[in-house]
Amino acid sequence: MKQRKVKQKMNTHTGRPIEVLLVEDNPGDVRLMQEALKDAKVRNNLNVVYDGEEAMSFLRRQENYSGAPAPDLIMLDLNLPGKDGREVLEEIKNDPELKHIPVVIVTTSSAEEDILKSYSLHANCFVTKPVNLEQFVKVVHAIEDFWFTIVKLPRK
Repeated sequence: MKQRKVKQKMNTHTGRPIEVLLVEDNPGDVRLMQEALKDAKVRNNLNVVYDGEEAMSFLRRQENYSGAPAPDLIMLDLNLPGKDGREVLEEIKNDPELKHIPVVIVTTSSAEEDILKSYSLHANCFVTKPVNLEQFVKVVHAIEDFWFTIVKLPRK
């Protein structure tokens, strides 16, 4: 009974679920993220887009995304078709309307070059996706614990 209350806990800053935008082209990783966040301690809405162009349309509420919610947190893969995650990150952080949104890089890369480039483009953190399912879930829960319960996200 007590656990159910914890799972239904709202974002204490706004009284509403946290809006998360996942930018990920791998359907398997999308499913894993959906499953891991389904049991989150804080209610959240996971919105998914599959490439960089779609991400920017979502963020700018263009085309099919005119009614899209403004995300509180963006989880961004680097290796995307078309406009890659580095370009998306740069575009987000150079846009006065979007730059306040925290961006967590969640990628298979552990290359020092990708880490340095991401931070130089003002990523808020860089996480390498584990290949092991159990570790992947642990990493997502750690992201959730930090960004949904410890960090104070900006109000819109």
